Amino acid sequence: MRGPSNANAADWNGRHFIDSLDLSPPEYEALFDVANRIKEGPSNYSSRCVGKLMATLFYEPSTRTRLSFEAAMMRLGGQVLTVSDVATSSVAKGESLADTIRTVGGYADLIVMRHPREGAARLAALYAPVPLINGGDGAREHPTQTLTDMYTIRTFKDRLDDLTVAFCGDLRYGRTVHSLIKALARRSGIRFVLISPEELRLPNATKEEVLASGSGVKIQESIRMEDGLRDCDLLYMTRIQKERFFNEEDYIKLRDTYVLTPEKMKEANKDAIIMHPLPRVTEISPEVDEDERAIYFQQARLGMLVRMALIIRLLEEE
Repeated sequence: MRGPSNANAADWNGRHFIDSLDLSPPEYEALFDVANRIKEGPSNYSSRCVGKLMATLFYEPSTRTRLSFEAAMMRLGGQVLTVSDVATSSVAKGESLADTIRTVGGYADLIVMRHPREGAARLAALYAPVPLINGGDGAREHPTQTLTDMYTIRTFKDRLDDLTVAFCGDLRYGRTVHSLIKALARRSGIRFVLISPEELRLPNATKEEVLASGSGVKIQESIRMEDGLRDCDLLYMTRIQKERFFNEEDYIKLRDTYVLTPEKMKEANKDAIIMHPLPRVTEISPEVDEDERAIYFQQARLGMLVRMALIIRLLEEE
């Protein structure tokens, strides 16, 4: 993201949001304040983006990210152009990403893009004539999910410091995990419990980046879900991602490694919260939905609000 790292609206001119570290901690807080104002008075924001167009380019399947962005823009009074199936676009004819971005940037005021290739969003930003938001690229980054997650944590825990956060599941390919860990590592008093099978551990490069952040973050690794449940403030569940595996046998072997059930929830702190970026497959039993600590559907709703705040700031409408 280009531009100075402070929270003044004037400094957002010409910026993109590609990486979870593109925003400084004060900028995260400023966005959350805008999201809170939207939540408290949505009618005050219903015409904020009238006359603006947002294009969503999704080269990979999505439900929540695409629809929450589209709902966010429409609730702000703007309109949406969408490409949800690249097989019906000029990409199928061999058009380059650079040419697609240049062209779409001539139609819209803002672009949201998801792509299966790591680094595609950063490449696209080089050619984007309008602000570009990374809606997820490969297994690397999902920065607006991090916005959602951080806002959810602040909403339910009333803080972003002094937290024990357990991540459980696919930590190797989980781009939501990679983004959130890097952002939380900049806060004080953070301890991570990383729960995964050996094959799906957090990449060493990500661990080294977090440990080098200078924040004093602590990391514990385990293969047992119980090790994270007993003392965590937050359990962040993730699915084993079939689409990231090269062969189905490896996926089948690992897919049910962790399943959160009401019985296992008895091990968790009474004030812990359970989060999940969704979609859920088998890793959380539907019976857990009735537990008041399970907040993943509220998390999805908050994601729309914080994406509304991001759109407003990138279009300098706040």
